[in-house]
Amino acid sequence: MKKRILAYGRLNDAQLAELSRDFEVEVFQGLESGDDPAFRAALADAHGLIGSSVSITPELLDAAPQLEAIATISVGYDNYPVDELTRRGILLCNTPDVLTETTADTGFALIMATCRRVVELADFVRRGDWQASIGPEHFGTDVHGKTLGMIGLGRIGAAVARRGALGFGMPVRYALSSPKPALEAELGAERRELDALLAEADIVCVTVPLTAETTHLIDAHAFAQMKPSAIFVNIARGKVVDESALIEALEMGRIRAAGLDVFEQEPLSPESPLPYMTNVVALPHIGSATFETRTAMAQRAVDNLTRALNGERPISLVNEAAWTARHG
Repeated sequence: MKKRILAYGRLNDAQLAELSRDFEVEVFQGLESGDDPAFRAALADAHGLIGSSVSITPELLDAAPQLEAIATISVGYDNYPVDELTRRGILLCNTPDVLTETTADTGFALIMATCRRVVELADFVRRGDWQASIGPEHFGTDVHGKTLGMIGLGRIGAAVARRGALGFGMPVRYALSSPKPALEAELGAERRELDALLAEADIVCVTVPLTAETTHLIDAHAFAQMKPSAIFVNIARGKVVDESALIEALEMGRIRAAGLDVFEQEPLSPESPLPYMTNVVALPHIGSATFETRTAMAQRAVDNLTRALNGERPISLVNEAAWTARHG
């Protein structure tokens, strides 16, 4: 009898067909919550889950006694109770590597757009307000040669730093990361304590994962350490930033501008002032949103889940302890 998979992420026809060769697959298109009655009922016979953007709670795990593995179509896994999954021996797989460069492209696009006021001035032209040569009130700030402060220097952070150092001659400083001697040699990067980095950087870019320790890491105190001319960019997770403190810092001129791809609440509330502020570039969480990368992420998830359910080690495993407990 084939093992059963519940698929609630964006998989193309070929990927669904690949899974269906070895497993029984039930597809939940457009699933928004694990509380969906049909999904909860289907958990009773599920051996594997594949998808993204749906929180899997311990309560849902109680409804899935046969569950062996979850393949999330994402790098981040804050929607999953990792310790609880490990306790139950359920493997959690994610999709690092395949979206590194694409997400770094998005981060650097935000740096460029925010520094040079691209969205604001494109709207200026679109409205028909460009009636004469622009003056200082429309000037942006240079990117080349500016000090780039990376909060987090993992795969994505390093890719952003390479773009800055090698493409734009930017001195790189980094914090909240283990020492990276190879990157220091390659890019001339220097490690700093967080407050020192915030005070030194012209552009601050956040790429740390969301954890209990990084929730609201960037708060009113952090913004107070930054230069009034600083550009702030977040491509990590929205909850890493205290959004009310960010709004106040922008309104009071404590920082110059912000480029944001992630928010505390997504989709962004219509009541949020952020998308209406001229010194903010706000994107709808598009970090990995290209045809090529989303296809590659889904394929990595398919490969992870297939291997896990066949008793093989997944390519990208989050909770190594669950594998060790199961296989030694």
